[in-house]
Amino acid sequence: MDAAAQEAERAAGAVGRRREAAAAGHTGDAAKARSYLHDDDPTVRSSALRALQRSGDLAARQLEDALDDPAAVARMTALELAAYRADIAAAAAASLLADDDHRVVEAAAWACGEKVSASGDASAGSTGARKSETAEVVEALVRVARSHTDALCRESAIAALGAISDPAGLPAILAGLDDRPEVRRRAVIALAPFDGPEVDAALLRASTDRDKQVRTAAAELRGV
Repeated sequence: MDAAAQEAERAAGAVGRRREAAAAGHTGDAAKARSYLHDDDPTVRSSALRALQRSGDLAARQLEDALDDPAAVARMTALELAAYRADIAAAAAASLLADDDHRVVEAAAWACGEKVSASGDASAGSTGARKSETAEVVEALVRVARSHTDALCRESAIAALGAISDPAGLPAILAGLDDRPEVRRRAVIALAPFDGPEVDAALLRASTDRDKQVRTAAAELRGV
């Protein structure tokens, strides 16, 4: 069998295993789903994670291990699932904000925004430990928002900072108003939870932006 035929056979096998893993999630066969967690194909591993989550049998340790998976697609799946799991710390998602794959960084920023905003970690009533974790997450998001080379990552980080609405993230959101159009649009929307003269001035400036969608978003927030 030549190399092309072998690759086709491997791909076909992966498709079959992926379908079996997905089906296990719908039938509640956790044992079958777990058997695919260490499959050679990362898409099969991703399907196994989703299947276990669907059946209510995905342990926190298994999800944490998946955040360190060598394949980006599996790490992205783990972030997607971790976003709504209270037993996975926001710091675990934030650790992937330094990932080498920009798709993972984008997913990590989104997960951080979902986790922190949903748990209310930025609120005055949060415990000291949770406030400390939130501060670390915000700091990591700020680094991405200000300096990541990929615009989608900067945009995702700014969206997360808006969702978290911690004052420490405001300067990075304001800086996003000088970025590419899609980032500027996201930065305007991210200003919604904030107020004060600095925010008012930024929205006024954005209302004359050369991008129509930026101008429209700014006008909506200004109520004009």
